[in-house]
Amino acid sequence: MTRESSLTLDRGLALLQAVADADGASATVTDLAEAVGASRAAVYRLLVPLTERGLVWRDGSRVRLGAGVLRLGEQMLPQLRTSARPVLRGLAEAVGATAHLSVAEGDQVYVVAVAEPTSTTFHVAYRLGSRHPVSRGAVGKALSLRPRGRGWAAAAGDPQPGVHGVAAPVRGIVGVRAALGVVSLVALDNASVGTRLVEAATTLAEAFRE
Repeated sequence: MTRESSLTLDRGLALLQAVADADGASATVTDLAEAVGASRAAVYRLLVPLTERGLVWRDGSRVRLGAGVLRLGEQMLPQLRTSARPVLRGLAEAVGATAHLSVAEGDQVYVVAVAEPTSTTFHVAYRLGSRHPVSRGAVGKALSLRPRGRGWAAAAGDPQPGVHGVAAPVRGIVGVRAALGVVSLVALDNASVGTRLVEAATTLAEAFRE
């Protein structure tokens, strides 16, 4: 691969990541140009092969992730679960609450990995495959956070009455919208748990890319 080809690949991947990180359902070409430090014309050129492979979908000047990314995400899910297990185990024991990795698919969020604490008398039993609307709960709030804002979100009694949750988005994995969270039957120290979740989410993203 020539240096020019390598740079083009790097910018194409950066563009795909910018589409994935966009606030809301889609991004404008202007937003993407600013995010990757390129001209609008360069962004349009980079979008061509991504569109042809179904990785992005364009509607005029607006761009969102395409169905091809969902297929890649499904193939990456087993690897993501493997990377998440030790991170979730550490969270569950440190916080004394059930830890989980949740992934967004369309307008739903579903649980793909869970670790329950071993030192508690009682805790939340979170079933693999559990789903709730992406707009609900701490996970839903975490997935809507801006990249440069606060790194965690909390919710009480949502999506289930009597449950307290804190979650942080897992950033840097192209094509996957995911969040790490903990759920408890008692109120949590949200700030302390949130900081721990942000660190764990970074650890997970780095472990997955290794």
